[in-house]
Formats: sequence, C-alpha cells, structure tokens
Amino acid sequence: MVNTARATGFPWRDGNRVALLENGEEFFARAFAAIDAAQREILIETFILFEDKIGLELHRRLVAAARRGVRVEVTVDGYGSPQFSPEYLAGLSDAGVRMHVFDPHPRWFGMRLHVFRRMHRKLLVADERIALVGGINFSADHVLDFGPTAKQDYAVELEGPVVADIHGFLREALVSQGTGNSWRPAGGSATASPAGSAEVMFVPRDNHRRHNSIEREYRRAIRAARHEIVLANAYFFPGYGFLRDLRHAARRGVKVSLIFQGEPDMQVALSAARSLYRHLVDAGVHIHEYCERPFHGKVALIDDDWATVGSSNLDPLSLSLNLEANVFTRDAAFVADLRSRLQDLMQHHCQAVDSAQVPRGSFWQAVTRPLLFHCLRRFPAWAGWLPAHTPKMALAKPPPDAEPGNAPT
Repeated sequence: MVNTARATGFPWRDGNRVALLENGEEFFARAFAAIDAAQREILIETFILFEDKIGLELHRRLVAAARRGVRVEVTVDGYGSPQFSPEYLAGLSDAGVRMHVFDPHPRWFGMRLHVFRRMHRKLLVADERIALVGGINFSADHVLDFGPTAKQDYAVELEGPVVADIHGFLREALVSQGTGNSWRPAGGSATASPAGSAEVMFVPRDNHRRHNSIEREYRRAIRAARHEIVLANAYFFPGYGFLRDLRHAARRGVKVSLIFQGEPDMQVALSAARSLYRHLVDAGVHIHEYCERPFHGKVALIDDDWATVGSSNLDPLSLSLNLEANVFTRDAAFVADLRSRLQDLMQHHCQAVDSAQVPRGSFWQAVTRPLLFHCLRRFPAWAGWLPAHTPKMALAKPPPDAEPGNAPT
C-alpha cells in the first residue's frame, strides 16, 4: 500500500463513493443530473465556459435551478472564459445566478495577455452531497461529435464525507478573491454519512502556503511505489526532483509508464515533453503518445491502491502558478477501473516510443540542455512576479439594456 498518511494538512476521509468519468459524454450527464436534482445550492468553478451547445445547456439548467429557489454561484476564469454575450449574462442574472470572473482583464488589440496565475480548477458541488472534480471544462470540445480535435479527458464523481471539504473550499473561495487561500479543512473525522468504502483526500494548490501541495503528494506516492506507476498527463514538464523520483522508481524495478499528447492542442507542449524523453527512457521509463485526438487528462495510479484525478498538469503553469485542485483516492476498485481504461488507451490508441529511436543529441546539446530545461521550467514563475497577476474576482453583469435569454447558437 502506498503510504502518504503523514501529516499534510489535508485529511484522508473514509467512507466515500468515487466513480471515474471519462470524457464529456459521461461527465456532462452526471453534472447536469446533479444540477437538476439540487434543491438548495450549486457551486461551480471552471476554467472554460463557452457559449456553445454545452454552455447553453448549462445555462438552461442553471436558470431553471435558480428559478426554483436554488442558490447558484458560478466562477469562471477571466482568461479561459474571456467573453459572454449580453443575452447570456442577462438570462443568468435575471434568474438570480451569480457569475463571478476570476482576474478579469480587457483584451489588448483583441489579444488575451494575462496568461499566468489562472484559476484552473474544475469543481462542482450540489447540495453539499455530490461533487465532481477533474479536468473537464464546460465546452463542446470535450464531446466526441466535436470532431477530430475533441479532447480525451477524465473526472470523478464523489459522494460522502470528502464532499464537505470541497464544499467548504468553494464557499471560502467565494469570499477570498477566488484563491481559497484561507480555507482550512475541518479537524477530526467528517460527520457526513458514509456513501462507500473509498478513502479520498481533496488537495488544492495556491500561490501561498500550499504552493507545492499537489506535487508533494505525487512525489511521496512515487517514492513509495512498489511495482507500477502510470501517469497520464497532457502537459508534462516537471522539475528535476520529480523526474529524479520517476527515474529512481524505474531503476529499482517499478514499471513506470507515461502517457502524453501525440496530437497536441499546443505543439510547444509536445516539444517540451519530448525534450525529456532521453533522460527518462535511459532509466527504463516506458513512454506512450496518444495520437487519436488531443489528450487533456491529468490522472495517475500507483500500485493497486492509489490514484489521483484533477485539474493539475505536471508543468510549470500548474505546479508553480495556477490555482488547481486534485483528489487523491485509496480504493482498489477505482484504481482497477482507471488502470483498465489507461491500459486500453496504451494498447489500442497510443504509439509506444521506441527508446532506440530517441535521439541522444550532440555534445553541445548535453551541455546546453540542462540550462534550457531550467530556464523553461522557471520562466512562468519569473513572469508571474509581475503585479498584474494580483488575484481578484468580479461579478459578471449584463449591460443595463440586455434582454434575458440564451445567446445565439
């Protein structure tokens, strides 16, 4: 068993039900069902909300919930969700839905420039009973009929004591400029009734005392791994310590398998990951590239009893700058389900990287690559020092003359 039980500030909660959701087809069905069933409160955070068919369906269901008396609070990121039509906002506002925008900024010459220190979390809690956590945004590019650029991604549905932690965090984020920095999990055992047998820990990342919280949990589990590690992550460019832990695990006999994008939505992400391939395969790490569609997942499993799903990539933006949230799970059935799906991905939908074909590079590349690595790894943090990234949150309000209703499709 992977032992990460030493004090972390984040409690493991017993008695939870946890279900893996793959892609938008599974995620949106459960998210919309939770919204429709809510009687008291709906809290949502998402990096991206677009006025496409998913965003319009969410709009319709949130308006209906608010009109039956449910408190509805939605937080979106000002970079990921940069613009809404007056009609879209008016429909929400007229029904009583409160739409918050994290770190809003006007476009400069039509461009979005404030890319660093974003609110990247994807969380939903309904009636403090059901929670959804993962990497899936409210946008149509997460469903297959979007076409060849539809994303492959994952989330989890949770029920049980850990939901109170996620709910408390979301409530605190609403009164702390969206950061949630001041949130503290309740001490002792949660009082909610058990709903299953899974142990679950909710871990947010911020830019204060929890700046390395998610990376720390990954690395503890990797160092404790006995026979298997599978990491599937869209954007992979972690620090030297993380890479060292993976290499050490492989060299002590742990089978380490990594799944990255082979058809990336941003070419720089694949180029950055590929720059690490030689360093990894020399230690015996197995690398697979998912080549059917853009891979957007942020999941991992270790041995038979540890897994994580969330919003955090393993790159400088997620590990050093963005506001993120993952759940960590100890449950053999959940790990088996995730393993089955990832094995199917590797066997039938990925291209294995042949270590013999990974270039070793020249002498000068061996000299300059470490310098380039550290510059790329630190650049977002250096850029993040700019004062423009001070966290703030504002209510999104329609123009005074906007008519309630859906945005045009």
